[in-house]
Amino acid sequence: MDPPAARSPAWLVRREVLRAAGAAVLLPLRAAGYLATRGAKRAEVARLLGQPAAPAPDPAPRPLPARPLRVFVSCAEDSGEMHAVSLVREIRAAVARGGGPPPEFSALGGVRLEAEGVKHVGRPVERASMGFRGPLENLAYYADLLQRAGDHLARERHDVSALVDSPALHVPLARIARAHGSPVAHFVTPQYWGWAPWRVAGYRKAVDRALSILPFEPAWFERRGVSVAHVGHPLLDALASVPTTRPGPDSHRLALLPGSRLSVIEENLPWMLEAAGRLRRRAPEVRVAVVHERRELREPLEAAVESAGARGWARVETGDLHGSLALARSALSVSGTVLLDLLHHRLPAVVVYRLPSSRAAWASRRFLTVPWFSSVNLLAGRELYPEFCFHGQGPADRVDAALERTYRDEAWRAECAAGLEIAAERLGPPGACAPAAAQILDLALARLAGGPPRGPEKNA
Repeated sequence: MDPPAARSPAWLVRREVLRAAGAAVLLPLRAAGYLATRGAKRAEVARLLGQPAAPAPDPAPRPLPARPLRVFVSCAEDSGEMHAVSLVREIRAAVARGGGPPPEFSALGGVRLEAEGVKHVGRPVERASMGFRGPLENLAYYADLLQRAGDHLARERHDVSALVDSPALHVPLARIARAHGSPVAHFVTPQYWGWAPWRVAGYRKAVDRALSILPFEPAWFERRGVSVAHVGHPLLDALASVPTTRPGPDSHRLALLPGSRLSVIEENLPWMLEAAGRLRRRAPEVRVAVVHERRELREPLEAAVESAGARGWARVETGDLHGSLALARSALSVSGTVLLDLLHHRLPAVVVYRLPSSRAAWASRRFLTVPWFSSVNLLAGRELYPEFCFHGQGPADRVDAALERTYRDEAWRAECAAGLEIAAERLGPPGACAPAAAQILDLALARLAGGPPRGPEKNA
């Protein structure tokens, strides 16, 4: 073990900064090693895609303590905070059912966690919503955030740390939390199976229990020695109250979904509007809607439409994502979690991701381990949604042909619809946050019982 002075929060943060610098130095060697074995890694992932996975059984009951459990929660982005709020509610409900006193929560998060009565240590969610600020400024900010979180963890001695998504922040934070005696659950396993799989070695040592959300993930992580419990996708919890729809046969609406971050929107939306304009020249009845869940992004979306000269035919709709999708016939979308919203509405789509540089495009072609980058295609085990990742103007002719097919080709649309039903079935039912909370409580109660965290229960 580290001597007490070496285990101070400041020392631990310096160690993480040095670790990140070392990873950057070693990146060329690790990348070369990956390329030498890329074929086998791709074949392994291809075998796993499209396979179902049952949720892990709930852990066996453990007695609750007489005092309140101390739970540290962390999320770094808006979507992660939504899941963190659900976790807080489910943990409270589980403890209440067991007759224990209400748990005490502290967090890195944002305003929604604060509204749940959670004590804040830092607010990275607000920072993330403001966009990328450059590597040096971000490094200083996140090092300070780790310092504050480390000081808090050293002082409060939490029974468990529940970290949500965002592995770039949470893998270092997991090591810091464990150094201060807190077992760590990580909700939403990183997509190491798709990109830079060598990172899983550090992840295995950083977390006590990984909570997976996609059905092919548990087998991949288990093969690499990670203690993993499959709980399902938390987005389905939020979608449980949203009616599942099918595209209306008389709809002429094309939905454009340009991404969640402002930098991604700026890179992709002008190109998407050009593609939509070309479709309208071939099918003048098309009605274009630029759709986004976040109302605060309406102004930059309107500005992009104005700049593209599309004010007369492209309408911006914010704040009611599912209401807009329910009216659409097809979609042109940036890759991301929003594809699962399209899946919920069984909406045919073309997926694009326009990269900021030719170097990034080159890396995406050589270092992706998966045959597709779209989550719906990974769930289906085949290319349901035509997908295109590129820099510059990209394969405009191929995108145009695919987009017209999603809008006009009834045979293709019927085949896509059947595949979307299969993908939705493989994704599983809603209810991920309750079993995730049960796994997190199990880690906390195991710590109080004085033993090492046992692995998650497996299905017989």
